[in-house]
Amino acid sequence: MPVPQRPVGSITRGTTNPNRLRRSDRYLTGVLAPVLRRATDPLLVDLGFGAAPLTTVELWQRVRVVRPDAEVVGIEIDPGRVAAAASHARPGLSFRRGGFEIPTGARSPVLVRAFNVLRQYPVAEVPGAWALAGSRLAPGGVLVDGTCDELGRLATWLCCTADGPQTFTLSMRPGAFTVPSDAAARLPKALIHRNVPGERVHAFLAAADAAWLAAAARSPFGTRQRWTAMCRELKATGWPVLHGPARWRLGELTVPWACVAPR
Repeated sequence: MPVPQRPVGSITRGTTNPNRLRRSDRYLTGVLAPVLRRATDPLLVDLGFGAAPLTTVELWQRVRVVRPDAEVVGIEIDPGRVAAAASHARPGLSFRRGGFEIPTGARSPVLVRAFNVLRQYPVAEVPGAWALAGSRLAPGGVLVDGTCDELGRLATWLCCTADGPQTFTLSMRPGAFTVPSDAAARLPKALIHRNVPGERVHAFLAAADAAWLAAAARSPFGTRQRWTAMCRELKATGWPVLHGPARWRLGELTVPWACVAPR
């Protein structure tokens, strides 16, 4: 697919906060760490870093624990934001103007993080953005398309390859929610309007709520124990919950895309 010469996308609100993307970064440096470790060119892209590159700098710091030679490129469509971010550049961390065409030249990123970007786009533009960004990934590369609240306590994301979405993850800070479906307002753009009866994502969130309420007896042992019990119950009742207790204790719940994909 030819790479467009002009940035593809729209300028978004650009709001951000320090540590806002810590939950997704923990997944990226945990579950997705093998993708980074085996990369011949450990290039990552933070797409749409916003008005300030705080979370881009944090991403660079975190991934270098996994891969010390990792390089992070922050990409923004707003030239003013790119210019303002320049003072944060350092070896292995740079900034440039661009969009979903991922302007990294001949180099293909192994991981692209696009958080709170597509949620501001019309839903009809989402598949095209996935396809364009996916076409720029290195073989085996992953695009993380996610959304979170202002403080990063409630988050959801999709892991996409060049073939489209593969998994859906719900990540919630203990004590920041009443039931799992509290994250419904933070669903990725492709799903947020699908949380209605008859759709898979609605059924999944309803099942998670039911399993969470059924695990109330675990509350005296803490929210993490209760969340783990919820994940076990979902898996026991037929939901193909991925990963395992080590991730569940972090407040994560991941299932294949097919479990939530729009009908």
